[in-house]
Amino acid sequence: MPSPSPLDHIHSIAGSLNQSCACFSLDMDALHQSLHADSVLSAWWPHWQDTHAHLFAASGLFVSQTQLTAMQQAVKVLHEVMTSPAWRQHALAAEPALQRAGPRGVFMGYDFHLTESGPKLIEINTNAGGAMLNLALTRAQRACCDAARDWMHTATDVTQLEQRWLGMFAQEWALQRPQEPFIPLQGRARTLAIVDEDPASQYLYPEFLLFQDLFRQAGVDARVLAPQDLSWVDGQLQHAGERIDMVYLRLTDFDLSAPAHVALQQAWASGACVFTPNPETHALHANKRHLVTLSDAQWAAQLGLPEAARAVLARVVPQTKLLTADNAEQLWAERKGYFFKPLSGYGSKAAYRGDKLTTKTWAQISTQAYVAQALIPPSQRVVMVGDERKTLKADVRAYAYNGQVQLFAARLYDGQTTNFRSDGGGFAPVFVTPT
Repeated sequence: MPSPSPLDHIHSIAGSLNQSCACFSLDMDALHQSLHADSVLSAWWPHWQDTHAHLFAASGLFVSQTQLTAMQQAVKVLHEVMTSPAWRQHALAAEPALQRAGPRGVFMGYDFHLTESGPKLIEINTNAGGAMLNLALTRAQRACCDAARDWMHTATDVTQLEQRWLGMFAQEWALQRPQEPFIPLQGRARTLAIVDEDPASQYLYPEFLLFQDLFRQAGVDARVLAPQDLSWVDGQLQHAGERIDMVYLRLTDFDLSAPAHVALQQAWASGACVFTPNPETHALHANKRHLVTLSDAQWAAQLGLPEAARAVLARVVPQTKLLTADNAEQLWAERKGYFFKPLSGYGSKAAYRGDKLTTKTWAQISTQAYVAQALIPPSQRVVMVGDERKTLKADVRAYAYNGQVQLFAARLYDGQTTNFRSDGGGFAPVFVTPT
């Protein structure tokens, strides 16, 4: 058996399996059934490997219970800190117009790299995609060899997760419409819009269709729409002349400031429609500037955070600095120890490993709004690609609501950042081992 990577829990069951158990655990027939491919995705399924060949990895990622527990604790603490009155005052000081009562934001995504000293937070996302696809993938696994048979246990209970997700949307409704039921007992059904830019062209469009089907089965009139399909009429957000009651927002225009999104912005600002997630959610949680604050032990102490919470932040959040004219020269000299991310970026766009930076690129980004995050190498997973063994990088995403993790999923990839272009890579289920 090959020796586990030092970044992959050396001497652990999880690390050994990730290095030695490279067989395929994905059951394609079970995935077909789990995705409702005969109905909801009937038009997509016959061609999915032509357009989405790297969406699903054939192998899962093994993670120790210790690491999973640490991630759950981190999510809970991060949520408590970032929804506290002191944090709200800090995060929204420059954007008071974003403040709204109640909403928490569905499908928060906390991305981690796993190290020997525990998980390290890489990023927080407010409209994390892939949850529905990862649920289907997690349910479509089989033991592929004796080595894995005893350890292919899902990291969270997924038996009733769709119902929990429906309850999550109902809770978001109740927080903003406490006097009205989410699903009326009689009369007009609620109308929910799943909104993204040109949704049919989005890589994760299949899960929009899965969500639409889930809502419709629950009695909610769900529609997959582009912002241009919506209009602001007589104090209502409308589609085809009908009022939209709720928006599941998948746009990456997080503050709805783009001119093409004016109808959405008016609906949000007026409170005429329930939004989840929403501009406030992003401002509170996902602004990359927050990584600088969360990694500042002195700031955490000044905020009055409990000692236990400060200890979790110190363990989990890598040191992050705002790139400024004053420290640019030093950060360039120390660039190999950092990963550089744009404040307004998403999906790893315009993000760079310091050791890959050229002087030309540095000249461009050093005058822009960037953060420098201490470089945390990802853990590794050996997979089979054809007849060859291949080592991929791995990160873990915790999908959460109100500080509670609902589903763990992994992404396997090569290159600088996560992508869906790596042979053998893609979304991968997380299996829990005792060590």
